[in-house]
Amino acid sequence: MERIFYPATQRRLRADEHIRELTATVRLSHKSFIQPLFVDEALTSPRAVKGLASVQVDTIGSVLQTIESDLKNGISKFLLFPVPANKSEIIFDFSFATTVVKRIKDVFGDAVWLSADVCLCSYTSHGHCGILNKEQSVLLNGETVNVLTKYAIQLANAGADCIAPSDMMDGRIAAIRSALNAFGHDTVSIMSYAAKFSSQFYGPFRDACHSSPQANVLKNRKTYQISPFNINDAIASALRDEKEGADILMVKPAALYTDVIAKLKQQTIKPVAAYHVSGEYAAIESLAAQNLLNRDAAHLETWAALTRSGADIIISYAARSAKNWIEQASI
Repeated sequence: MERIFYPATQRRLRADEHIRELTATVRLSHKSFIQPLFVDEALTSPRAVKGLASVQVDTIGSVLQTIESDLKNGISKFLLFPVPANKSEIIFDFSFATTVVKRIKDVFGDAVWLSADVCLCSYTSHGHCGILNKEQSVLLNGETVNVLTKYAIQLANAGADCIAPSDMMDGRIAAIRSALNAFGHDTVSIMSYAAKFSSQFYGPFRDACHSSPQANVLKNRKTYQISPFNINDAIASALRDEKEGADILMVKPAALYTDVIAKLKQQTIKPVAAYHVSGEYAAIESLAAQNLLNRDAAHLETWAALTRSGADIIISYAARSAKNWIEQASI
């Protein structure tokens, strides 16, 4: 029988691990990762988070141990979410958040880069990201921006290296940048939640921060977060934040929005951060718990997709495992 010849035009580049490594177009580095941290004022000991395996909400004391462990694993960049014990609707006390920032920087100094989330969702009794009107039907943009700007200055005064506004109010980047500069914090960067979508994939995070919307009238965040059905709004919001002074532009969620990352990357020279959010992370963890996929490989595959789409920075709840997984990975 005559042998049929099939030219191996592509499979030669897949023949073994060595050549796959040599020809890989995506090269991950743990140095590009940010690890989220939750610190709850009301806790006396750390607690687990529903759906977030290997993630805990820390106390002001235990977070130092968490950071120390993460540093040993090669992770030195963090995104802090302070959770205050008391809720309000208008008057907010940011002293717990500033105490946490100061404690972390006093202990670790320049060994860590500390970004602090700036939002009111964990501070408000109704769980929304800002101040509502009397009827709780509308989130007030200007009033919220004023409070967030004051919050940002207090965090910078406490030693935060970066301010990360996640509220999605119009004009908050310009207001915060102007205030930071006025108070002598011109080297403090802003990582803007520039394209933050109204998503179903924030559930475990809301458990960690006690931040689910509970207003009498305004039941969700669709009036101020971006619709998953409007990519033009996402790009416009991100480019506006760039013009207003944002140093890093974040897309959140990430794994379901790689098209947004790719399109934004084509239109900006700013670094783009991809936030692999709690629900996306939990989906992988759930499948892994049922032995339906390999946990490490699934996270690596997701990170490769985010990098391939154009992300320069990855925010992941598994960031603390990135160095080990990347070094041990077989591609």
